[in-house]
Amino acid sequence: MKQIYVGNLPYRSSEEDVRELFAQYGDVNSVKLITDRETGRARGFGFVEMDDSSAQAAIEALDGKEFEGRVLKVNEARPREERPRRTFN
Repeated sequence: MKQIYVGNLPYRSSEEDVRELFAQYGDVNSVKLITDRETGRARGFGFVEMDDSSAQAAIEALDGKEFEGRVLKVNEARPREERPRRTFN
């Protein structure tokens, strides 16, 4: 399985909207849209998990494509960097 980063999503997009978009290129294992912890509002990006060959086809087809009025940024997700935890005194 390959994790795909999807950026510049319209804030009104749902996980189902994104699943339908990526399903054109193969089976979608999961979709996770990122929301703000405090407000619960969409942050305009998320992650899609697909098998390797379908993921590559989706990346090539959708990077730079317009979706609901916004130009998508689609690429293979990089591993999350470890950041020091903030402490509040």
